[in-house]
Amino acid sequence: MRLQDIMNPTVHTILPQESAEAAYQRMRQDRIHHLVVIHGKQVVGVVSERDLGSGHGETLRKNRTVGDFISTPAISAPPFMTVRQAANLMRGQSIGCLPVTDAKGLVGIVTISDLLELIGRGSEKPIQNRTRWTMRHRESTVASSRPKTPRLSRAR
Repeated sequence: MRLQDIMNPTVHTILPQESAEAAYQRMRQDRIHHLVVIHGKQVVGVVSERDLGSGHGETLRKNRTVGDFISTPAISAPPFMTVRQAANLMRGQSIGCLPVTDAKGLVGIVTISDLLELIGRGSEKPIQNRTRWTMRHRESTVASSRPKTPRLSRAR
């Protein structure tokens, strides 16, 4: 499975010169945890709710811009990257989201929540193969676990 199969094509973006408080309020309003910071069509970083101090960070955000908080360098991935590769990249870099980019620019985003939902649904394993194996295994288990019925001998 590839990122293009699970990414969210609706990406919330922000400019580095925008107010950090405005960014935080936008995240709260839109119920998201990450904003991709762009300059033109180029991804320059990501800012998270945690980066902005969450609910108790008002004084931290006061009179500051998004550019003061962005995580750099920008780590992004192509749409054809596998989900496994993306999960390992996110785990290795300790990041909560991965902007998905191609030659045209930003095309989507994948978050930790997206990966957990995918695992929870179990779509990594095709149901057909699991069903076939289960049926064969069940048939062989049932056949071997049947109690042996004693043969009655005929009296001659």
